[in-house]
Amino acid sequence: MKKLDNNIYSCDISDIDSLFQERDCDCNKGDFGKAGIYGGSVEYSGALKLASLSLAALRSGSGISKILVSESLLPLLGPNILEQTLVVLPDYEDCQFREKLYDSISDLNSLAFGMGLGNDCHLVEVLEFLIQNYTGNLIIDADGLNTLSKMKLDILKDKKCNIILTPHVKEFSRLCGRKVEEIKDDSLHFVLKFAKEYQVIVLLKGHTTTISDGWNTYFVTTGCSGMATAGSGDVLSGILAGMLAYHNFTIKTIAASVFLHGIAGCLAEERNTDISMIASDTISYIGEAIKMIRNHKTK
Repeated sequence: MKKLDNNIYSCDISDIDSLFQERDCDCNKGDFGKAGIYGGSVEYSGALKLASLSLAALRSGSGISKILVSESLLPLLGPNILEQTLVVLPDYEDCQFREKLYDSISDLNSLAFGMGLGNDCHLVEVLEFLIQNYTGNLIIDADGLNTLSKMKLDILKDKKCNIILTPHVKEFSRLCGRKVEEIKDDSLHFVLKFAKEYQVIVLLKGHTTTISDGWNTYFVTTGCSGMATAGSGDVLSGILAGMLAYHNFTIKTIAASVFLHGIAGCLAEERNTDISMIASDTISYIGEAIKMIRNHKTK
């Protein structure tokens, strides 16, 4: 790992390879955690398919992947479920919604929330419930971040779960109340400040991805121009959910997830070109990316 400044590091493949060791032949799915994906809507069901149906969480190593969806999504989603477990939630107005949601998340090691959920008025209540009741590793992305930006952020200080926020610069602008240009001029300052104040890990996506808990910061530079396509962030959320299902909630685990995502994306671009690749191509190369990480010492 290359130290750039006090507690600021540039992440290298040798820093994260220990998280991708070969598994014991006597292991079982229960050894590698349960990852949950909560997202999708009738208008944006594709985001959920990328994060879960495309198996990003399972491809990244979680033993079990559970998909939480509303009943309205069943016709779009149900026929495509193979390895995953499907949990159907009642409508938000249903008196049993909170009880069903709590039962669904109680055994999850990780939960990715927000991809393609839209802007339903009930999402603030849902996210508030998750922050105050879920006890695992919560990844808030996409519409989850847009929902959070409408809430009083002090709720993050009263959480029961570990939280990682995964904004791009516009989403982060809405969260911290600063202009995009200000953040671009000094992104490290704003990421550090926000992470420290609200006691979360912030993953600011970009050509160089910045990951910080407010004290330590990692820069990850893997990735390529072909990944600038719809759904790439959803794939990263799936990978994060998979990795955080069976690894500790640390900056190193999160940096490893970003690193893996970037390598898989570069391999997908080599195959499909920077113009033609789509986000699901990245998922197809997660296995090859893990091989590359494992084998780097032998090259």
